[in-house]
Order: sequence, then C-alpha cells, then structure tokens
Amino acid sequence: MIGLSCYPPVVNPLQRYNSGMQMLGNRRILLGLTGSIAAYKAVSLARMLVLSGADVQVVMTGAAKRFVGSMTMAAMTGNAVRDDLWDVNAELAMGHIELARWAELIVIAPASADIIARLASGNADDLLSTICLASNAPLMLAPAMNHVMWKHPATSANVELLTSRGATLVGPETGALAERESGAGRMAEPQVIERAVIDLIAVTRGPAEKPTPLAGRNVLITAGPTIEPIDPVRFITNHSSGRMGYAMATACAAAGACVTLVSGPTSLPTPNGVNRKNVQSAVEMYSVVMRHIGDVDIFVGAAAVADYTPAEPSSHKIKKDESDESLRLVRTPDIIAEVARAYPG
Repeated sequence: MIGLSCYPPVVNPLQRYNSGMQMLGNRRILLGLTGSIAAYKAVSLARMLVLSGADVQVVMTGAAKRFVGSMTMAAMTGNAVRDDLWDVNAELAMGHIELARWAELIVIAPASADIIARLASGNADDLLSTICLASNAPLMLAPAMNHVMWKHPATSANVELLTSRGATLVGPETGALAERESGAGRMAEPQVIERAVIDLIAVTRGPAEKPTPLAGRNVLITAGPTIEPIDPVRFITNHSSGRMGYAMATACAAAGACVTLVSGPTSLPTPNGVNRKNVQSAVEMYSVVMRHIGDVDIFVGAAAVADYTPAEPSSHKIKKDESDESLRLVRTPDIIAEVARAYPG
C-alpha cells in the first residue's frame, strides 16, 4: 500500500491564473447554454474555465439568449458567440462541422429538459444539437429545471439513455428553485462544474501528454453505505452519501490509475473511466473486495460498512402486532482489518 495525493487542493481560478497554475491550458471547450434562468451561472463558469487556461467557445440556443446576452458571454471568453445554424457566413465553411471537430469537450450548462430530450432522440434542429450529433467529443451535462420536470419518467429515461452512451452528468443539486419551489433541479455551482471538467479532461488526455502519477497502477476503492436486511422490505443502513469514495475514484482515475469502485447503494453517477461494482450488504462488499484485492496496488476503504447485521433476516415481511420485537445482531466482516491482515505492507 502507498500513500497518494491525486490532486492539488481546489484553488480560486483567479489565484490559479495569477500563479500560472492553469489546469486547462489550451484545452478546447465548447460551452452550450440552453433556456434556463440558471444561464446566469454560465457567465461565472465561462470565466473560471478561461482563467484555468481553456479556450472556450460559447454556443447559445434561442431560449438561452432570453436569459443572458451574447455580448456578455463573448466578453467572458474573448470569442464571438455562435447561436445560429443558418449563419450564412459561418456555414459557407460548414461552421457547425468545424466546431464539432474543434471541441475537445462539450459542456452544456445549463442543460434544460428540452435539450436533454432532443439529444436523447438524436435531434439536430438547432446549432447546439447539430454540433453534439456531429461530434465525437465527450459530452457533459449540468441539468437545470423544475424538480417535477427532473423527476418525470421521460426525463429520467432520457438521462439514463444519454449516460449509457457515455455522457457525464454533473448535478443537479437539491435546494430552492427560481419558481419558489424546492427540490432536485438546481444547476450545480460553477466551481463544481469546473472541477468536473478538470477531472474529465485529465481522464481523457491523450497519450502524448505528461505521464500521470498513477499510470499503470490498479486501485480498489470502497464507497457508500451497506444495507443489512431485516426482512424483504426493511433494512439497517446509515447516512453515507458515498461522495468521498467517488471523489477518490475520480481523482485516482484522473491520475492515470485503473480504478475498481465497489459501491453500496448511492444515487451518484459512475465516474468516467471507473469500473463500478454494485453491492448491497457488508458480506457482499467483503466478498467482492477479497476477490479483487490480490490484483491491486492500492486499496482505499472509504465505505461506511455496517458493523452489525440481523442474525436471522426474515424471508417474509414481519407483520406489525401489539407485542414488542427484538432484533439479534451479529458482527459483519471487518473489510479493512482483513485486507491489512492479508497485506500488512
């Protein structure tokens, strides 16, 4: 086992610019804006990406222009905004194809329910959707919409389809929404999206780049809670979100490692370039870890594994009656202790 520090600490983009630590030096990022009040956050995001060294080209839909001006985005990036598939001057040189080939990464922030639906269907009825369909660049989406729209089965199906095709999802966050309602649907904050862009660019960098510190290393990481069944509908668990383990997996993959993530139940998307293995109980997590531990260089135990599990889970739902119930618990395997015992180095 070895200690590691996969990433430098998060630094304010202006400090990063002044210090010369530009983590996106000369990367070509196409930033798409769609119709959402969250488009105002894209102004800060564009500035952060530019200060981190990226060359940012903004493409706006007609609806996006109702929330933020083209001149504002041009001032933030130093590049003229593109917003029209039928721009005669640009399209004489097949401008949408040129942009599709130019982009190393396409980031749509905010990504409305409409653009998510159109991308899932393969539509190409405006400049942004046409570029996405014509490009091989990785696609990152930062959804922003009403919480009911986000939870709608159609949106869920569209998101699942896009992520299955390789799109990266950042957010949405839960909180107060523009229409004075609250729930999941807030666009992730610009610094969160910028961090995700840096991670994704690092994972997908070409072979000619500087070697990464964990290149050739195999890393095994556990994350999230476990759930211990009482009966088919009840279980014991904890409040672990899994974010620490997933952040470690992202950082290690970005540092060049081959990462296997053994995850309890979470709502987090699988980090790019990471092999995720889903488990439920502590015994399942222990089994998967011990099956793979002999092939790895680094093990990170970030999961919140239950210490106890019901001794005799019921095969049917335990019915409520007037009497009290007692539950006998037994210890679960100590995964970290077992790994340390097998590999004391």
